[in-house]
Amino acid sequence: MIIRTTRVQKTVSEQPAISFRDCLAKTYEDEKGQRCSGRTVFEHCQIVGEVARALIKRFSPLLQMRLFPRGSALVASVHDAGKVSPTFFLKLQNSLSGDLSPSLDTYKGINEAQWGGHAGVSALALEAITHDPVIARIAGQHHGFLPDTGMLQANSPVIGGQGWQEQRRQLVLALKSALDEEFPEIRDRYQALLLAGLTTVADWIGSGEFFEDPSLAWQPNIERALDHAGFITPDVNLGLHFGDIFQDSKGTPYQPNQTQLTLYQNCSGAGVYILEAPMGLGKTEAALYAAYQILERGEASGIYFALPTQLTSNKIYDRFNHFLKTILTPASPHRQSLLLHGNAWLMAHELGEEGLPGQSWFQSSKRGLLAPFAVGTLDQALMAAMNVRHGFVRAFGLAGKVVILDEVHSYDAYTSVILSELITLLRSLRCTVIILSATLNSSQRTELLGHPTGKMAYPLITAAPDVSPLCVSEYPVSITEQRKVTVRMVPMDHQTLLDAVLAQAEAGEQVLWIENTVAEAQERYTELAARAKESGIACGLLHSRFTLAHRQINEEQWVNHFGKMGWGERRAQGRILIGTQVLEQSLDIDADLLVTRFAPTDMLFQRIGRLWRHHATPRPSGAICQAWILAPDEHTAQANPRTAFGPTASVYAPYILCRSLEIWQRQAQQGGTVTLPVDIRPMLEGTYRERPEQGMMAQWQHELVNGNRYRKGLATLRQLARVTLAKDGMTLPESKAQTRYSEQDSAQLLLLTQLSVDADSKTTCLGFQDGSSLQLPWQHHRLSRAEWRRLAAHILQHVVTCRQSQLPRPLSRSWYQKIGLGNVLYLGNEEQEDASISVALVMPTDELRAADGSASALSSEYDYRYRDDTGLRITKRKESTVGKRF
Repeated sequence: MIIRTTRVQKTVSEQPAISFRDCLAKTYEDEKGQRCSGRTVFEHCQIVGEVARALIKRFSPLLQMRLFPRGSALVASVHDAGKVSPTFFLKLQNSLSGDLSPSLDTYKGINEAQWGGHAGVSALALEAITHDPVIARIAGQHHGFLPDTGMLQANSPVIGGQGWQEQRRQLVLALKSALDEEFPEIRDRYQALLLAGLTTVADWIGSGEFFEDPSLAWQPNIERALDHAGFITPDVNLGLHFGDIFQDSKGTPYQPNQTQLTLYQNCSGAGVYILEAPMGLGKTEAALYAAYQILERGEASGIYFALPTQLTSNKIYDRFNHFLKTILTPASPHRQSLLLHGNAWLMAHELGEEGLPGQSWFQSSKRGLLAPFAVGTLDQALMAAMNVRHGFVRAFGLAGKVVILDEVHSYDAYTSVILSELITLLRSLRCTVIILSATLNSSQRTELLGHPTGKMAYPLITAAPDVSPLCVSEYPVSITEQRKVTVRMVPMDHQTLLDAVLAQAEAGEQVLWIENTVAEAQERYTELAARAKESGIACGLLHSRFTLAHRQINEEQWVNHFGKMGWGERRAQGRILIGTQVLEQSLDIDADLLVTRFAPTDMLFQRIGRLWRHHATPRPSGAICQAWILAPDEHTAQANPRTAFGPTASVYAPYILCRSLEIWQRQAQQGGTVTLPVDIRPMLEGTYRERPEQGMMAQWQHELVNGNRYRKGLATLRQLARVTLAKDGMTLPESKAQTRYSEQDSAQLLLLTQLSVDADSKTTCLGFQDGSSLQLPWQHHRLSRAEWRRLAAHILQHVVTCRQSQLPRPLSRSWYQKIGLGNVLYLGNEEQEDASISVALVMPTDELRAADGSASALSSEYDYRYRDDTGLRITKRKESTVGKRF
């Protein structure tokens, strides 16, 4: 239904309508920067309809039949029917400085934004024409959100009255004839999301450079535009065995283990498959080979590999790239182009209006969802199921793919609700969903499948292919290999550990120290780095507050040192790598000793999984497989977890921390060891099994969170998550879309070493920490789109993420636009999207200063410093700030 509220409108008298064939949809800038008339509404709508039809044809015949009803292209084509309206006509004529029809004088001064602009008119018009509110909604939200049209009707005088509505009806009839289609029956809201995504993507491509000049024929450019946007059907090598794809460094084929065999033998197409197995057992290879078999059979359109955070190691990209180069034919255009990292996707492909530099879908983290093959974040996938701006574009991007969800944990009941909805959506979109987890409890497994499961075996593979009625099969897997880890619970005072850790590293051990906040990780590094250097020990730091350029360098160095590639150098010296949650997941690193701040049980198992991963790893003779866990006393923690756990209690729920501490203290007292994988299942179930609480534990179960939000047990968390899924409420901007309950809004900070303006040449020079520089012209038509993409991709390498609440004061939009940065940085739509970005200069003293050259501080509350070894440090004046959670 279209949202409508009472609103006062300007009174206008109905005037004769202009024919839909004379209404412009677009204007464009020629090579001289002059604004010119573009395509008419009819031409543009026809182009978008044909682009949509061509997009559908790039799915396999099986997916075309199961996903898209006949008439889908027509739904896409009518999206801009609302541009046949007097206010929109007037707006374009004003931009062209053309002569106005006298009949339009009555519409001067009317702000069409009050009913959502032309998209709102599209929704009103199509609901009246088709009597189908779903089709009307799809058209109305093609800019990413559903406009509020107030109490308007399709024939309201302010949008042209009956005469203009008749022209909109004639446009729809003309498009039906041109496309030779009728409107389809849309079976459910998931198919509606799919068609909404198809409509928007087709509009983006149909608004691109291939279709701007109305003097040129558009028909020959349909396929070229899709190719240029990256929608190219991959060519898959057939008949590859597991060992053909996965080999060691000498080229010797790997033989699949029992877990890998069981997964791909029972992964029979669209459906949901869960692989629960310990760390280091080859879950990634198992999922990728199963995905290859689905592609080989023509049952999928690509692969989206979703990892927990943006801090995915380059090593995952490397592994996925190697996989692609093996399974795709040499002629396949996606064999080398997509995942070469460094924003290569941005520079290689054109995505029309919203994919241009400075627009909302320019960033590769979003656009990867539309690519046939991509590695991205779980958050980007989760937003396909949420009521966020352009969520339906994500749904379209995932349709028909193999979607691999890696490192799914038991923690966070809030996220699990969104994840369950995502899986339901993916099922409807004929996806093959493969969930990988080392630490999933039985109740979470049941929730994700939407069907009861019973087995407590571990490892375990659960298969729920899309058949009717739903049939769930469980396949326990036997493994004989076990690993004992000595667990030592140590006091929270980390100072007592520093000497011990340095001694272990001096003996040649590779030590991993994991903290739960950025600030604590930076503090540990500062305390250890100088002393380590004096002892000949290498010391490094990894967390989320590095620029992409520095993060890539740091990860490459340290993951190589702690991984298989570092075996040759491992005996040269001891090392200490300090970091945050990025070190617990999706990295093939192998430590001799683990030091970790306490965390929920599943997170601790993930961290322990970085210990002694490979038998052949060279280690010092006296090394012991052990984990030192910084934890408070159990009774102290239950009495006051916020004080006992410190900043960790603002990252993880204190109640779950207390439940986890019970389990780990008991394990330490009963022998001081954890045996993998034997102890994983019982310790997880013991942590998350629901039970009645008494005393202080009952209070923490109903505690106050973040000072202003109540956590009233699992039921309230689930209800809070369901609010984000509501489809009839206000559309959330991405920066407000919480995929994790404890997550805070994030923002971006661009770091420069120089910013100088040349008013004579109308250019701005940007200098960066790596010594590079860029010249930005103030007038964007002076550079081609490819050149703008290249500049923007370079700039994105020097952006760092921080909390929204800690972002330095952004300068005005007009300032950004004046110096040319507005053309490459997405500043958002003032009414719908609060995209947050700021710019700062890094001084030789490491201090950050305002980019406009003023001496004023960036913030009245925080001080900022940046170094390539510590990243962005944000300290609250007069007191230290806590770090951020990943």
